[in-house]
Amino acid sequence: MKLVISIDVEEEGLFFGRYPRTPPGVTNVAELSRLAFIPRDFGLPLTLLATYQVARDPAACRVLAQWRDRYGAEIGVHLHPWNTPPFSDLPDPEPVGSEKLPRGLLRDKFASLLSQVRAGLAVTPRSFRMGRFDAGPRVFSLLPEFGIEVDSSVAPLTRKNPDPRYFLAPADPFLLGEAGPEGKPLLEVPITMVPVVAGTPELMARLAAMAPPIWGDRLRSLFRYGGVAGVQPAWYPLLSLQLAAHLHRRRGGRVLTMFFHSSELQPGATRLFPTEAAVSRFIAKIRAFLTWLVQTGPVSGVTLAELGEDWRQADRPDAGQVAGNCRPLSPDRA
Repeated sequence: MKLVISIDVEEEGLFFGRYPRTPPGVTNVAELSRLAFIPRDFGLPLTLLATYQVARDPAACRVLAQWRDRYGAEIGVHLHPWNTPPFSDLPDPEPVGSEKLPRGLLRDKFASLLSQVRAGLAVTPRSFRMGRFDAGPRVFSLLPEFGIEVDSSVAPLTRKNPDPRYFLAPADPFLLGEAGPEGKPLLEVPITMVPVVAGTPELMARLAAMAPPIWGDRLRSLFRYGGVAGVQPAWYPLLSLQLAAHLHRRRGGRVLTMFFHSSELQPGATRLFPTEAAVSRFIAKIRAFLTWLVQTGPVSGVTLAELGEDWRQADRPDAGQVAGNCRPLSPDRA
């Protein structure tokens, strides 16, 4: 089984309901040092997905460069449209959904983000995650244009993606859309979320479809709190992390994708981790899960771009159609 550990490396000031164009800072990036045990003790690489505000800060760039050069971390990109230039006065309050942003403005924000990351970190990013998982057809159609080969913006079994079809997206990677300018198809690597009981996501989707839209959205949103296990350490307790990995492996899954935020490593930067003690417990949970995962079965760490290369070299056949234009590369949720 492959393991991807992806971190949204971002500015402070999020998770409090405010989305300013000028955030308070990026000092939390230095807290990535708390994770040095992951490559040092487990030999697992990190994928660091940087925002525009991080890439324009020299001190934050030095931290990421050290992770790249010393520990082999991959540096990808993470778009926060509300604080990535250029800006335009829009009728909706921030954060404006990606499907409501004019396509030209969204393209210019992508160009600004990629340009800043290349300038600040001397890398050409190949992997991406959309801020707040707010990725729909407009975002996906632009990624290949900017050389992005692997996306990780789909959160199955949640209501985070603007397209409700992704509620039933596979847990393992799948093709998303058509090939880019260089002929490389966009690979979607969803964060790992699996149902505790097989078949319940389809039942929930049918119930949501029969309910009024507002209640359907509510049902899909609440499902992850009772019917889902995930390997997301900021969302779930250790037992759920272990259960998700066990179920996914038992059902034939080949890839586990973990994610969290750099700001969750800084005490007080989020509501979930207000103190040093809370952050220390969070780090201890990650260590305990990785220890258990390595002990219970063979697992190898890969970055998002490495996973994309592995998939292309394997030349796996298509396996039907899922979620409209998505073609899964793994067994379904049976």
